[in-house]
Amino acid sequence: MPARVRRPRVSQASDEGFRYLDVAADVGVEAWAPDLPGCFRQALRGLFSLIVPLDSVRPVETRELAAQGEPLDALLVQWLNEAIYLHDIEGFVLHDLELPEVGPARVHALLRGEAVDPTRHPRGLLVKAATFHDLALVQEPGRVTARVILDI
Repeated sequence: MPARVRRPRVSQASDEGFRYLDVAADVGVEAWAPDLPGCFRQALRGLFSLIVPLDSVRPVETRELAAQGEPLDALLVQWLNEAIYLHDIEGFVLHDLELPEVGPARVHALLRGEAVDPTRHPRGLLVKAATFHDLALVQEPGRVTARVILDI
């Protein structure tokens, strides 16, 4: 059974951040930022913080993460699924990432982190996939909010 996940307490008043949503048998991540790249960044941070506490990860390796898809909400799901694949295949966990480049049908970013070390990384949830269920990406002046449900 996975260890209990430490869930960051982030105020809705913050300019950017993420929080978890209670969803039956799954978990949701809601991310927000002043712009689309920031929102994608926060969604990825939310995903990886379910897997391990981000502050336990050292920025010793760099990985590229890219995805293609349309519309933008589908692009977000594809990008998160590419990150899950990177974790599943290489054991890579995130410390942080540069602000992603988000275009109409493509997203790209450099991630900093390392391979999972069971002696330093308390294991959180096993995330299987980002889904299209209850997916939302809302762009308003000065704020972008995304909601994605993760299959665990």
